[in-house]
Amino acid sequence: MSQFTHLHLHTEYSLLDGANKLKELALTLKEQGATSVAMTDHGNMSGAIDFYQTMKAQGLKPIIGMEAYLH
Repeated sequence: MSQFTHLHLHTEYSLLDGANKLKELALTLKEQGATSVAMTDHGNMSGAIDFYQTMKAQGLKPIIGMEAYLH
């Protein structure tokens, strides 16, 4: 796989919008040869620690972000 990394990804912590389960995501990315992955859940960072630990355990570089709303 190339060095391309998606920077807009919602996980199970993005209520009503994310379907990616962290453990399954990490295993799939590892199988595909990815080296890093970003998490940009909607309006919260409650999954950041779980995301970080899960990705590091698979040898992936976790990139933590958030899709925020400014009014």
